[in-house]
Amino acid sequence: MNSRSLLRSPASRRLLRPVADLIDQRIDRRVDRRVEREVRSAVREASAHRLSNELLLGSPGRGLSRVVSDGPLKRLHAEVAALAGDRDAAVRNVATAYRLLVALESLGVGRVAGGTMNICGKLGTIPLLGPPNDEILEIGTLYGMFSTGLLRMMERDGRSPSLTIVDPFAGVQLQPGTDPRPDPTGTPVDEHAVRTNLALAGPAGTAARIRRGYSEDPGTRAAVSDRAYGVIVVDGDHSANGVRQDLQWAEEIAAPGAVVVLDDFGDPNWPGVKEALDEHLKDDTRFTYLGKAAHSAFLRAS
Repeated sequence: MNSRSLLRSPASRRLLRPVADLIDQRIDRRVDRRVEREVRSAVREASAHRLSNELLLGSPGRGLSRVVSDGPLKRLHAEVAALAGDRDAAVRNVATAYRLLVALESLGVGRVAGGTMNICGKLGTIPLLGPPNDEILEIGTLYGMFSTGLLRMMERDGRSPSLTIVDPFAGVQLQPGTDPRPDPTGTPVDEHAVRTNLALAGPAGTAARIRRGYSEDPGTRAAVSDRAYGVIVVDGDHSANGVRQDLQWAEEIAAPGAVVVLDDFGDPNWPGVKEALDEHLKDDTRFTYLGKAAHSAFLRAS
């Protein structure tokens, strides 16, 4: 009997089985140890990535996370596309706005107020609606960082924006019915912080007009009602009465074809915003409701 036949015989296989099992066990242990090392290494790397991601995009230091989920992002793409009539442009602008948001909060002082999808929706949509001129009025700015981003988004669209801001700069964010408290960033809400952030937008930012005061004050209104605005962002007093007054003022100073943005529309935390707009649109108005993106309503002035 040759050696090959001997190894294939039942008796030989029975005799060699313990040896084969022992070899298999040693191989398994070596494989298990290698797999264990690889798994441990992967877990350590994933933990480091998670920690880095949390430091860059997490809520500490700003109060809200900037991590994006698939579902909300797809909804925002659809909403911006419906407003702009261009799906590709909507996806492009939302992505650009997101990168800009992360960059501004990394470099600036304070934060951009609001949820990630809401901010990206506003920044991405306004240029796509083709405002009739480059004059922008923001009513309520917090740290001026949203306006800084809007200037950059308009410039990306080939525009030459000119910004006017109205805000009381009370040291903290003010809203009727809420208790004033320090901002989660630890930065005081003041004009100096706004100027610091606007400088990130270059010449258009440093040239911005800032009027300290409440938007319902006659003196404040008179000081900045010297022009017709192509974009008006209403983000001040969120009570129904406050929003109603700002919309009435916007009727007077909006250029024909102007884009008016009403922030926190439909947000259950601020029911007065939707209440005021619904009432306003029932009356004789220059504004036509175009739609919404996240929690922002977009209007067009006749």
